[in-house]
Amino acid sequence: MKPTHRHSEEVQEAAYLKTRRAFLRQTSRGLGALAVSSLLAPKLLKGQSHSPVSGAGGIMQALHHAPRAKRVIYLFQAGGPSQIELFDYKPELNKRWGEEIPDSVRGQQRLTGMLAAQSSFPLVGSKFEMNRHATTGGYFSSLVPHMSGIAEDICVINSMHTDAINHEPAVIFMQTGSQQVGRPAMGSWMSYGLGSSNENLPAFIVLLSRGTPDTQNLNMQSWGSGFLPSHHQGVRFRSGYDPVLYLKNPAGIDRDSRRRELDYLAQLEAEQKSVWGDPEIDSKISQYEMAYRMQTSVPEVTDLSNEPSYIFDLYGEDARTPGTYAANCLLARRLAERDVPFIQLYHSGWDHHGNLPGMLPKLARSADQASAALVKDLKQRGLLKDTLVVWGGEFGRTSFSQGRLTRDNYGRDHHPRCFTMWMAGGGTKGGTVYGRTDDFSYNIAQDGVHVHDFQATLMHLLGIDHEQLTFKHQGRRYRLTDVHGKVVAGLIA
Repeated sequence: MKPTHRHSEEVQEAAYLKTRRAFLRQTSRGLGALAVSSLLAPKLLKGQSHSPVSGAGGIMQALHHAPRAKRVIYLFQAGGPSQIELFDYKPELNKRWGEEIPDSVRGQQRLTGMLAAQSSFPLVGSKFEMNRHATTGGYFSSLVPHMSGIAEDICVINSMHTDAINHEPAVIFMQTGSQQVGRPAMGSWMSYGLGSSNENLPAFIVLLSRGTPDTQNLNMQSWGSGFLPSHHQGVRFRSGYDPVLYLKNPAGIDRDSRRRELDYLAQLEAEQKSVWGDPEIDSKISQYEMAYRMQTSVPEVTDLSNEPSYIFDLYGEDARTPGTYAANCLLARRLAERDVPFIQLYHSGWDHHGNLPGMLPKLARSADQASAALVKDLKQRGLLKDTLVVWGGEFGRTSFSQGRLTRDNYGRDHHPRCFTMWMAGGGTKGGTVYGRTDDFSYNIAQDGVHVHDFQATLMHLLGIDHEQLTFKHQGRRYRLTDVHGKVVAGLIA
């Protein structure tokens, strides 16, 4: 019987480290020679796999089953977009505007501290028009006409739910499977398990944009590697002159000088590894070499000047401005073309406790066209079939108003009991609406999808059994889905 990943993980890792250490000791140029060889003939040093679904440099020698997706683009809308105003049509809320939410609906469910002094919880409907899609039957707000235009390509999940009620633990939970910091991010797990076929760009890349200037800052733990080797952490690409900090050589240092420096450094690190046996030394060397290769690959991929005008028309004029959400969506497509396995976009500003009718349209406009354009662009290039696109935030918003209620000025608090996300491509069932909430969009009525279920399904689409990709840390085997999660078959084509 072929050994499973669970039983062979330590053997694989030990053999890898032993072989690497011996090579570094016995080769006069150490890792420097390896790096030069990889630049001149990258395929020469790759081992051949006899499996049709093999990994590409990750810990997994073979995938657990045939994958539907090769890469992920996760469009994370930080702050909690209101499902009621965007996707989850609830005419009952408009009929009962201003009435107290029934106790039978709210029950004893947890509220945030911001509602501690609020004695009344009046229902509030959406003031924005909701239109039913003729083919899929799903509802889309007038605020997201471009997303409505790709309805036949996406699977809308109206029955997402989470355990967390405040922003930071909810974002961390969505990205790492735990509300506590220190666990590996989803992209780090993918890097660890699958590796990457692109040797010149990181396997896990992060892009940030702000929908409004006063939004909450994101915790970098959301894309950290946790207890996994540090070279699996997300690498943030910034807008402007230096997309990756400290990547360029300082004045007086040319590329040849940098190469010699890294060669000598690799020899010193190899000596340290032979004495201490610390696997993080390998991570440091790996990161140094990746940075060296990125000196040429990053400027090329982040230069949007060669994109034709019709592409900017597709994504919107904002795509011409580095650092905007639209520009990041276009950059995500360019990264996908280069087979970067996990691309994470964070678009913040969706936290509308007050003046939701005034603020939400601005966020929707900033995200609607570019998100839809990304799906269309991938599809016209033949990439959507094996690229999984995910859109959504960390939780939803309450069906009752926070603070004073008027027709033109109301807010909604955090709501973990139900919210909406959508997925496209990568083997998902396009043109469908999955799950249903009650008449108040407060509780799930049918086919709930927990955060761990979503994570398990994403890994399944990539060819990974979420129960089998583990890492032993402090005497326990950890995984992205902790001890929970099931694959949601209804989301898979």
